[in-house]
Amino acid sequence: MAESRRGYLLGFAAWAMWGFFPLYWPLLEPSGAVEILAHRIVWSLVAMVVAAVAVRRRSALRATFSDRRTRHLLTAAAVLITVNWGTYIWGVNNGHVVETSLGYFINPLVSVMLGVLILGERMRRLQWVAIGIAGLAVLGLAVDYGRPPWVALVLAFSFGTYGLVKKKAGAGAVESLVVETTLIAPVALAYIAFLTFTGASTFGGSGTGHVLLLMGTGVITVLPLLCFGAAATRIPLSALGLMQYVTPTVQFILGLVVFHEPMPLTRWIGFSVIWLALVMFTVEALVHRRRHLRMVLEASAV
Repeated sequence: MAESRRGYLLGFAAWAMWGFFPLYWPLLEPSGAVEILAHRIVWSLVAMVVAAVAVRRRSALRATFSDRRTRHLLTAAAVLITVNWGTYIWGVNNGHVVETSLGYFINPLVSVMLGVLILGERMRRLQWVAIGIAGLAVLGLAVDYGRPPWVALVLAFSFGTYGLVKKKAGAGAVESLVVETTLIAPVALAYIAFLTFTGASTFGGSGTGHVLLLMGTGVITVLPLLCFGAAATRIPLSALGLMQYVTPTVQFILGLVVFHEPMPLTRWIGFSVIWLALVMFTVEALVHRRRHLRMVLEASAV
């Protein structure tokens, strides 16, 4: 019971920390989104290597690096998470916090759709209905924005595809992120070096506090990941999955209350329809899982 309670607390902490990320990125001004992204990659690598050593994952890390197929898949994952991180940082620092929350609201639906299209998984009728409703809502929001919600769509599809690639890779959370950041870090370091040589770097030129904040991007990247990994070993995956809505909900509230982003009636309607689709999707998944467990139990009892 104590372990389960600790798992729920750790899971909630992970999703909540991800939700409050929008408060951190504006602190890094005057750094631009690409410079922040480069520093996040480099300092995340440093933090992840420390974490891997601390939790004694060195042998698993060597095995992950030595497997050619896994390394190729994690290279693709590295590109996808770079796109995701960069889009997210840009969105937050350019007044699109509410739209970033939309991306993570629709991400579970995108993940299921990718499973159908790429893995050949089958969706049940109510799941199709939920995705159809969400699709109509996104179209409505595109009309409201006067453009497709590109930030939300890039976030949802990059993270959904990232999850798909990671599933195929089958590597652990800590070692996979070490490999991903290792693969992309040379590009990030090259960009930081370019900024330094051209005098455009803000690292070291905007005070000690700014340096510490840029270095802190590694810590804030690793900390929720470690909490998530610890929670995953203590509570059911279904419960952990339900908690994922904490992140976009916190982001949505921050966008309205802290960043004072506009939310006209048509946008409220669009978000409400997506929330309806998510409720339908989640309830259907829970009912199906409960029914499946009951059938398994009845079969084992015979």
